[in-house]
Amino acid sequence: MKLKNYLLFGLAAATMTASFQACKPKGAGSAVSGDAAQRTYIPPGQHDEFYNFVSGGFSGQMSVYGLPSGRLFRVIPVFSVDPEKGWGFSEETKPMLQTSHGFVPWDDLHHIEASFTDGMPDGKWMFANSNNTPRLARINLQTFRTDEIIEIPNTGGNHCSPFTTENSEYVIAATRFSVPPDGEGDVPIDSYKENFKGHISFVSVDKQTGEFDISFQLKTPGLNFDLSSAGKGVSNGWLFMSCYNSEQAHTLLEVNSSKNDKDFILAINWKKAEEYIKAGKGKKQNNVRYAHNKWDEHTHTAKHEIKTEVTVLDVTEFEDLAYLIPCPKSPHGTDVSPTGEFIVGSGKLAALIPVFSFDKLQKAISAKDFESELYDGIPVVKYESALHGEVQKPGLGPLHTEFDDKGNAYTSFFVSSEVVKWNINTLEILDRQPTFYSVGHLMVAGGNAKKPFGKYLVAYNKITKDRFLPTGPELCHSAQLFDISGDKMELLLDFPTIGEPHYAQALPADLIKERSLQIYDINANKHPHKTNGESEARVERNGNIVRVYMTTIRSHLTPDVIEGIQLGDEVYFHVTNLEQDWDMPHGFAIKGANNSELLIMPGETTTLKWVPDRVGIFPFYCTDFCSALHQEMTGYARVSAQGSNVPVKYYTGEKTE
Repeated sequence: MKLKNYLLFGLAAATMTASFQACKPKGAGSAVSGDAAQRTYIPPGQHDEFYNFVSGGFSGQMSVYGLPSGRLFRVIPVFSVDPEKGWGFSEETKPMLQTSHGFVPWDDLHHIEASFTDGMPDGKWMFANSNNTPRLARINLQTFRTDEIIEIPNTGGNHCSPFTTENSEYVIAATRFSVPPDGEGDVPIDSYKENFKGHISFVSVDKQTGEFDISFQLKTPGLNFDLSSAGKGVSNGWLFMSCYNSEQAHTLLEVNSSKNDKDFILAINWKKAEEYIKAGKGKKQNNVRYAHNKWDEHTHTAKHEIKTEVTVLDVTEFEDLAYLIPCPKSPHGTDVSPTGEFIVGSGKLAALIPVFSFDKLQKAISAKDFESELYDGIPVVKYESALHGEVQKPGLGPLHTEFDDKGNAYTSFFVSSEVVKWNINTLEILDRQPTFYSVGHLMVAGGNAKKPFGKYLVAYNKITKDRFLPTGPELCHSAQLFDISGDKMELLLDFPTIGEPHYAQALPADLIKERSLQIYDINANKHPHKTNGESEARVERNGNIVRVYMTTIRSHLTPDVIEGIQLGDEVYFHVTNLEQDWDMPHGFAIKGANNSELLIMPGETTTLKWVPDRVGIFPFYCTDFCSALHQEMTGYARVSAQGSNVPVKYYTGEKTE
């Protein structure tokens, strides 16, 4: 098999090590064009052009910035508890973080992708992956809240997700660490080649509700999957996945999974897989356990269930389902051009960028232009037969490629700390700009769509030595905004980020802002413990369960005096926000609570569980500044000894007997 000029592993490893010393790239400086500040400045009262949704990596959350300003608007809690918003602390949200392993309060959110209609973002949902305990999430872009989380079975590390098909028929999730299928029991690790498998999950998305369902999984040999892209346009119906560890090593992967001079891109005909599933060719696997958690906008409550079945197709049993394309070693990303014709591979240890042609791939498959040997039962297409061409000497450590609206591609280079612009058809390098430093992913506005919006590129950098004020041993990660509307990329802005960004999506503000929910209609509130106005506010005891039906409105809580609580009681504060005015949430907190505050949106009901641990008086108050008399929005709860004869009493302003 002929593959051209790869970097020696030792050289690449040494170069990577050197890059972590954060030496500045050649020609690097702090200067930007003279009008950069003007081009990123958004005057008071005006809005940004784009929402920029950014993964938080080890923060487990998703953040939302404006472009071009770089202003942080919101942190959306997804896979990690968030005391600011009560996520994972309120009784309503706790089920969202349940898994087959129980309640998991943290995860590693690496990648996000927008929902698509005809290959373009439609502004409905943002999808997110969790890498550690494998899950997918769906975020509602009307409420900027997480509406659904589903666990992925047969998977170790859900890094390769969430990649959607052209109309978001499916969100794709594939294993990062190949593992034995669920239910296999005690398997020796050194039996990797015999017993470890990869699984690719096709999670369907309901067109109206967005609801997830694992339609089927494809079982593969024990490869590790990295960033992938679904086909679009001419390649719609196909999926292209970067694969590494073709050696199927299980220890010291930095050496043992970098021995071969190639790894692969796995090309899957998912339309054909659908046909096989509909024909009943899939096998039911009943020894899996995975969580499916859904938020109900009407009851403002999450529901959690465990599912126990999934349908699996083994790709090695079907000769027209999957094909491997050789790719320079250890590819990190596979990216499909806006037309769907070109597939870009990014081998981290390669000195070139291979660009494959979908048309040539189809011709090679038809002609069975394969290598003489299968790879674990999968045909291997000859490299040259699928190749459009190679971008020569583009930089060191290519990771990820996005596209603009003018036929150009932009690739991030981790080792040489730069973004390189090149032409998709001619493969000519057009421009290169340094980043500060060690850029991982990058994002072009609409860069994974059929018609990119272009204009802005954001580089997400891993190292920021000397870019910002120091903050001890750990520095923030950075995003660098480039204007790509002209022939040359122009650096406009650095801004710090939440956690460790990996991937992002920028959507035009007009696609989202007019659909943004302003209040929850209190008349549509179906929460089982909603309080319909102050006249219904009350405290009820049932054994050792005490329920406080409380309301909030500027600037008092009802009731604000509560007596008759005893040690040993479980107290549930069901707080209904009576406001029907935009941007008027109220908070609730009580001394000694071992969870968090509540943050209750207008028209919403939310619950805090409190188990007092001592006799005494416990103040509670609104935590979200809401009016000039916010400080007065307080109250007291009295806790008496267990068995006390103090009756349950409650009132606001007027004592009731």
